[in-house]
Amino acid sequence: MTAAILDGKALAAEVRGKVAEEAKRIGAKLGRKPGLAVVLVGENPASEVYVRNKARSTLEAGMESFEHKLAASTSEADLLALVAKLNADDKVDGILVQLPLPDQIDSARVLNAVDPAKDVDGFHPVNAGRLATGLPALAPCTPVGCIMLAKKAHASLSGLEAVVLGRSNIVGKPLAQLLLNENATVTVAHSRTRDLAAVSRRADILCVAIGKPEFVRGDWIKPGATVIDVGINRVPGKEGKTKLVGDVAYDEAMKVAGSITPVPGGVGPMTIACLLVNTLRAACARAGLEAPKI
Repeated sequence: MTAAILDGKALAAEVRGKVAEEAKRIGAKLGRKPGLAVVLVGENPASEVYVRNKARSTLEAGMESFEHKLAASTSEADLLALVAKLNADDKVDGILVQLPLPDQIDSARVLNAVDPAKDVDGFHPVNAGRLATGLPALAPCTPVGCIMLAKKAHASLSGLEAVVLGRSNIVGKPLAQLLLNENATVTVAHSRTRDLAAVSRRADILCVAIGKPEFVRGDWIKPGATVIDVGINRVPGKEGKTKLVGDVAYDEAMKVAGSITPVPGGVGPMTIACLLVNTLRAACARAGLEAPKI
């Protein structure tokens, strides 16, 4: 058996195309383009690249991009003041504060200061609570992308057994909630789980987000299962170079799984695409319009 590849690049391009169509339609009703504000504090190279990609994708989708780049020495009070200003700005539908933040700033305090209606990262406790109780919510972008990829392999997730390896607030927990909302039977496993391999082998859908390169081996995977690999790890490669690998031993998994996301090119591209979807949904909710079905 050779697993089918779940192409995140292709699906993300499809999603971005739909977002562009909806942004034009919604913009006509709003009398303006939907707007996304991204705040970057400091000069983290990876964050700078990510923010640049977000801005480009936002503009390509026909939405407004508001970038705020602040010095690494910025105080927490000044950052909170900017967030308050963006909360009050009617042209801004979504606010994203790029992590990590410098040590002098309490990340939780800043994220909690974002208006839940504009929290396109889905990190605010209000959105986390709404998601957990089955109410409409802005959900974290990476888990939403995982669900979209899983649905490329399965017409319905209802009744399937899903195992999520990892319990972070950013991926593991919200992904489990989204799977429950799709009527999957969900197990969340983690570092204290006894016999992770045996738990993983039960999964029709195995979602791995633990941050350990190639930790999940081929014999952990149920034959024919769908594997969603959220991990992005840089490891030594050939000729002194580095390469990106996931949390799953890809070559081994390919021989067992029914379908699998590659790294890179799987879950990663979906994150920005889903950020654009969340921005549209936020714009619609704020204006009392029906949310786009993407």
